Amino acid sequence: MSETSPAEASPPLVDAGGPPEGDTPGLWESLKEAVHGTRRDLTRLPVRRAIFLLAVPMVLEMMMESVFAVVDVFFVGRLGADAVATVGLTESLLTIIYAAAMGLSIGATALVSRRIGEGDPERAARTAVQAIGLGMVLAVPVAVAGVVFARPLMALMGGSPWVLEHGVRYTQVMLGGMGSVLLLFLINAIFRGAGDAAISMRVLVLANAINIVLAPMLIFGVGPFPELGVMGAAVATTFGRSCGVVYQLYRLARGDGRLQVRREHLRLEPGTMLAMLRLSGAGTAQALVGTSSWVVLARIVATFGSAAVAGYTIAIRVVLFALLPSWGLSNAAATLVGQSLGARQPERGEHAVWTAGRINAVFLGALGLLFVAFAGQVVGIFTREPEVVAHAVHALRLMSASFVFYAFGMVLTQAFNGAGDTATPTVLNICCFWLLELPLAWALSGPLGMGPSGAFLSISVAFSVMALAAIVLFRRGHWKERRV
Repeated sequence: MSETSPAEASPPLVDAGGPPEGDTPGLWESLKEAVHGTRRDLTRLPVRRAIFLLAVPMVLEMMMESVFAVVDVFFVGRLGADAVATVGLTESLLTIIYAAAMGLSIGATALVSRRIGEGDPERAARTAVQAIGLGMVLAVPVAVAGVVFARPLMALMGGSPWVLEHGVRYTQVMLGGMGSVLLLFLINAIFRGAGDAAISMRVLVLANAINIVLAPMLIFGVGPFPELGVMGAAVATTFGRSCGVVYQLYRLARGDGRLQVRREHLRLEPGTMLAMLRLSGAGTAQALVGTSSWVVLARIVATFGSAAVAGYTIAIRVVLFALLPSWGLSNAAATLVGQSLGARQPERGEHAVWTAGRINAVFLGALGLLFVAFAGQVVGIFTREPEVVAHAVHALRLMSASFVFYAFGMVLTQAFNGAGDTATPTVLNICCFWLLELPLAWALSGPLGMGPSGAFLSISVAFSVMALAAIVLFRRGHWKERRV
C-alpha cells in the first residue's frame, strides 16, 4: 500500500479558534484551548505553553483516574474496616494488571509521539492498532484467571475470614473486568502520545460520572437497584470503565483528532508489533517492579490486622489523589520529549522536562505541607474508626513529607519513557523498590519494632533516593540518542 502523505492523512495542525502562534493569550483563553483540545503543532510552540496545553487535560485526566479509587473507598468505608480492607487488598492485586497496562501504555506513547513528531500520522495510526491488538490478546486470559483464582489470591494476601467470605465477589468482578482497565489505559496513552490529551480527559470524565452515580445505588440498594454491598462498587467501576472504552474507540474511528484509525489500518504489522513488544516488555517489567512492591508492602501491613490495612489503604488513596495529577504533568513532559526527538529537537525536550519538574515540585511541595498539617481532617472524610484513623494519619504524614522528591522523580522517569529509554527507569525501580524499600520495610516494621510505620517510612525513603538517582542519570543525556 502506498504511503499517504502527512498532509493528506489527517487535518493539518492549525489554529482551533485561538490566537496565532507566537501571540500570548490570556489564562482563560489558554484554559479553554487546553480543555477543548489544541490543534497546534506542539513542537513549534514555546515550551511553557506546550506544557500548559498538554498538562491541563492530562492533570484533569489523572484526577479522574484517582476519583475511581477515592469514590470506592468513600462509599465502601460506610460498610466497615473489613470492606475497606477488601478494596485495599484487591487493589494491591490489581497493581499487577496495572503494570501490564502501564507497560503497554509506555510503548504506545513513545512510538506514537515519535511518529507524530516526525510528521507521520499514518504510521502513528497503524502503531495505535498494533497496541490495541496486543492489549486485547492480554486481557482475555487475565480476566479468566482472575475470576477463577480470586479466593486463593485473597487468602495469599492475608485477607480476614470476612474478606474471604463476603469480599471475594468484589475481587472476582474487578479482576474479571480487567479488559476494560487495560484498554482504558492503553488507548488514552495513544491519545496522549498524539497530543490529544483532551480526549483522554473526556473519556475518564464519562467513566467516572457513571461510576459516581451507580456506586452508591448498587452498594446500598437505592431505588430499584439491588443491594450488592462491597461488590456493588466493583460492578459500578467496571461498567463505567467499559463505557469509557466504547467512547475511546468511537473517537479513534471518528477521526476529528490527530489520529484517525481507518479500515486499511486494521492489519498486523510484525515490525511495529516487535518494536511495541520490546518497549512494552521493558515498560511492563519497570511497572511490575514498582507496583509489585505495593503488593508486598500490603502483605507486610496485613500482619498487623485489618485496621492497619484499612488505614494504609485510605492513606494510599489520598496520596494517589495527589500524585496522579502530577503524573499528568509528567505525562505531558513525556509526550513533549517523544515529539521533540521525532522533530530532532532534543534540547527542547530537555528544557520541557526541567520546566515540568520545577512546576511539579512547587505543587507537590505545597500539597505535602497541607497533608502533614491537616492529615486528621483529610482522613476523617473516609472513616471515623479511631484505630483506622490513627494508622491512616501516621501513614499520610510519613509519605507526604517527601513529596518534593516525588515530584522530580515522577517527571524524570516519565521523560526517559517518552524517549523510549525504558531500561533506565527499570533499573532505578529494581534498585529503589526491591533492593531498598522492601527490605527496609521488613526491617523497620519487624525486627526494629516500628510496626506498620516502618512500612510507611520505607516508601518515602525509596522515592526520595530514586529521584536523586534519576536527576544524575538524566543529566548524562544518553536518552537523547535513543531510536524507536
